[in-house]
Parts: sequence; structure tokens; C-alpha cells
Amino acid sequence: MIRFLRSSLRGDNRGAALIELALAMPFLAALVIGMTDLSRAFSMKLQLEQAAQRAIEKVEQQRSVSTDYSTLSTEATSAATTAGFSSSTATVDYWLECNGTRQGDGTAGNGFNNSCPNATDTTARYVTVNISSDYSPLFASTAWPGANANGTVTLTGKAGVRIQ
Repeated sequence: MIRFLRSSLRGDNRGAALIELALAMPFLAALVIGMTDLSRAFSMKLQLEQAAQRAIEKVEQQRSVSTDYSTLSTEATSAATTAGFSSSTATVDYWLECNGTRQGDGTAGNGFNNSCPNATDTTARYVTVNISSDYSPLFASTAWPGANANGTVTLTGKAGVRIQ
């Protein structure tokens, strides 16, 4: 009887595929969930960049160099709210460069309206808009790279333009 059971079970492979599927299913599910999470985060980052670009379009519509671009922060926040980001922060930076060297201490608008010290210097003025918002992954964890203390990840959309 034992010999009969050994010989009949040794050649029976009918349940092997089901067992292999049960062993591989957690890895496949994690892979699908991970790809979905990454695609959602990438989509959110693209939407933030588009909102920043909409704010930069306001600069491009002006025919002259303005002296103050601080109102772009409100425009960028409005564009982000329209895109569905209720808790986003927008920062605007504008500066003057002389021969590729940034003038001032790096704060928004510092030295923007000045002229370059030498008349032969190449003058360039830039405006950038950064919009940041927190993304909550499907499985929030502080172990993810770049994660905040609450398990969210801060994504940033950036757009800029040289205006002179």
C-alpha cells in the first residue's frame, strides 16, 4: 500500500502550478501596487509643473521687464488649486545675472532692478516658480527615500524663464 501511494504521488504534478502561483502572488501584487504608486506620483509631479508653467506664462505675456514678480506666488497657488492641490506652497524667485554670476544674496528680487557693474557684462534676468505639495503613497511609510515624518513625500514642480 505504501509503495502504491509513493509511486502514484511521485508522478502527480496537478497542484504544482497552484502552489507556485501562491508563492509568487505576493511579489506580483507588490510589483503592481508599486508601479501604480509611482505612476500616481509622476502624474502629480507633472500637474505641479504644469501649474508652475501657467504662472510663468503670465510673465511671458508682459512686454517689458517688471520690477516685482511677487504676485506670481498667488497666481501659482491659484493654478495649483485649480489642478486639485489644496495644500500647496508656491515660491517665486527672480534675479539678475551679470556674466553668468548671480547678483545679490539670493533672496527674491534682490538686485533684480540694478544694472551690471560693467557696461560690457552680459545681462540676464530670470524668474522661476516652484510649487510644492505632499503626496500620500498607498502604503505611507517613513522608510521610503525622501519621506516626511508622516509618511508623505514632498513633490515639487518647477518652471522658469529668462526675461532679458
